[in-house]
Amino acid sequence: MKLSELISKDCTKAAVLFTSKKRVLEYLSELAQQQLPEVDQHEILDALLAREKLGSTGIGKGVALPHGRLIGIDKPLVMILTNQEAIDYDAIDNRPVDVFVGLIVPEGEHQSHLKTLATIADKLRDKEYCRRLRHAQTDEELFEVLDS
Repeated sequence: MKLSELISKDCTKAAVLFTSKKRVLEYLSELAQQQLPEVDQHEILDALLAREKLGSTGIGKGVALPHGRLIGIDKPLVMILTNQEAIDYDAIDNRPVDVFVGLIVPEGEHQSHLKTLATIADKLRDKEYCRRLRHAQTDEELFEVLDS
């Protein structure tokens, strides 16, 4: 499966520049709120932060999968952003992170949530694929990588 089947062009942001984990999560919540106007941005941020409190979503090798569940949405929302510089994210391998794939799923959709996370994580295990994501300089280039 191509990640472009899960992520729209509006939810791909290349070569952004944030210096903290909190700011990345705030930006992901802003981006999600643009796609989910019926949901308050603070609810989205709270869902992402609540998951981070359980343990870092930094899965290693410079990649993080911040995710959360929300009441009142009917389908998953996936976003991707690459940061110009890797930042401290408390990843499991203690390495800084520069590729972030955010996921917001409906509350109660545990199976689809796990399936979507597994699909994304599997794709991000490919070192060459991640290299291409990191080298995308525009949102369009990033989406083209997702579509490959």
